Amino acid sequence: MRRLLTTVATLLALAIGTAHADVGLLELPAQGEDGPIQVFYPTAQHAAPVQRGPFELQIAEGAAPRRGNGRLVVISHGSGGNAWVHSDFAKRLAEAGFVVALPLHRGDNFRDMSEVGPASWKRRPLEISRAIDAVAADARLAPLLSLDRVGMYGMSAGGHTALTLAGGRWSPARMRQHCEEHLADDFQSCVGLALELKDDGFDGLRKAVALRVIRWKLDDASSYGHTDPRIAAIVAEVPYAIDFDPASLAHPAVPLGLVRAGRDAWLPHAYHVDSVLRACQGCTLVADLPTAGHGSLMSPQPPGLSGTAAKLLRDPPGFDRALVPQAQGRAIAFMQQHLLP
Repeated sequence: MRRLLTTVATLLALAIGTAHADVGLLELPAQGEDGPIQVFYPTAQHAAPVQRGPFELQIAEGAAPRRGNGRLVVISHGSGGNAWVHSDFAKRLAEAGFVVALPLHRGDNFRDMSEVGPASWKRRPLEISRAIDAVAADARLAPLLSLDRVGMYGMSAGGHTALTLAGGRWSPARMRQHCEEHLADDFQSCVGLALELKDDGFDGLRKAVALRVIRWKLDDASSYGHTDPRIAAIVAEVPYAIDFDPASLAHPAVPLGLVRAGRDAWLPHAYHVDSVLRACQGCTLVADLPTAGHGSLMSPQPPGLSGTAAKLLRDPPGFDRALVPQAQGRAIAFMQQHLLP
């Protein structure tokens, strides 16, 4: 019966995504050290072209919100990311009746990558909680929502945030241990975009430099975590996961869905999402895309990528982007199943 209900919900979400529905966009201003929050929501006003950097959105900017299904979903972007590469998904969630908030994570976004990694990971879950607070304090949005059952979705470093909010406990020292043991096989998740193995005779030196920096920076054995009682369902897409204590994810605090990309060159699934699936009892593999790369579900795709970032984020040859809305539909169905009456 549960499988049947899930299938019906998936079909409903896919149907909703193809129906005409207008979506509004508001920006909640930065507060204190937190960045601005982009909010997508149902509206009765018609969409028009809106430019955000290199992205053109069809959206009703500043339109009056109307009540949808009464639920909020918060999306956490990946390292160096922003709201706009998740805007197609946010619009589909809004078309399904959700209000969707996308905070800009301090020190780890497209404008500022000065604190990528553990420094940001400690803050990110708290920034998600404060994003919920900001929506709750907005006179236009709060009357339309019940915030006792909030959904949360995160991609990559945002997936790390998602696992934390699901009850996971992580430690920089765990990351160091993993990288000491698996540096060659999981090089990019250990060093990010700073270095790349090139099989040119200098990889030994690159590994030695990487290990020296890793051992210097990741000497903190403290365990970090943060949950929010308002969050009732979470999906982690290609999550960064090597630094989590598996036992802390054996029984997540809320229903936890996962998205796996079979050709992820940045966070190989064998070390990341698969480790969560092995540890977790009751997690749902919401979408499994064997031909997808790390950035394949970003939609629209970020333009102008070059160098290592392009190799890690562009679609692998042969990936069919028609799979993207299908995966989004399954994530929407997961939220509907766990957040709606």
